Amino acid sequence: MIIFPAIDIKDGQCVRLRRGDYQTAHRVAESVVGTAKQFAEAGARWIHMVDLDGAKDAKPANADLVFQAAEESGLHIEIGGGIRTMETVRFYLEPERGRPVSRVILGSAALKNPLLVKEAVREYGDRIAVGIDARDGKVAAEGWTDTSQVDYLELARRMEDAGVEYLIFTDIAQDGMLSGPNLEQLARLNEAVSCKVTASGGVSGIQDIRALRKLGVYGAICGKALYTGDLDLREAIRVCEEEV
Repeated sequence: MIIFPAIDIKDGQCVRLRRGDYQTAHRVAESVVGTAKQFAEAGARWIHMVDLDGAKDAKPANADLVFQAAEESGLHIEIGGGIRTMETVRFYLEPERGRPVSRVILGSAALKNPLLVKEAVREYGDRIAVGIDARDGKVAAEGWTDTSQVDYLELARRMEDAGVEYLIFTDIAQDGMLSGPNLEQLARLNEAVSCKVTASGGVSGIQDIRALRKLGVYGAICGKALYTGDLDLREAIRVCEEEV
């Protein structure tokens, strides 16, 4: 299982939210790029980044920091937030200058523009991931401000049919709460599709990493617990690399 330490960016700062509520945003680190370097030093291979301003504005808002983090940390970066067009997909994956990110995450577009997902997968294959964010099992979009009536498993199957290889699942109720991931919903999702599933939201400590590894998911995104010190990144990575 891969550990994805998380960096959420708002107004150029590294922040965390509670349950996706922008009003709860609070700064958790001095520097986005400096934090990325620290994650690299701890042994991470990937970083999960979200442009929170981009998610609201429907276009990249903090891209310079994302590219700088990729360049200076040397890590693989997956980025989400505000990626609603092929132009933006190409902007991140084929930048005119600087190091490209490794993977982009389509969120709202997966629900509202499935043709974009198909086109992106056709062009970039496994460099495309889809983020499925759910509130009470129903998919939310537009920076979690709009909840649909589409079941998360239904959308996952649609994405599998579109050729998507990577899914990132967030139970919004757990996100930023240090209350543990929603193992039940994750298990259902992991069994429902052949896609590689990454768990996001709720990781509170090493016990959750062990539980997710036992569940057999592809990856785990860790945010607040790293910043509070409840989870040690080196230990989490070591646990994931242990022989079963």
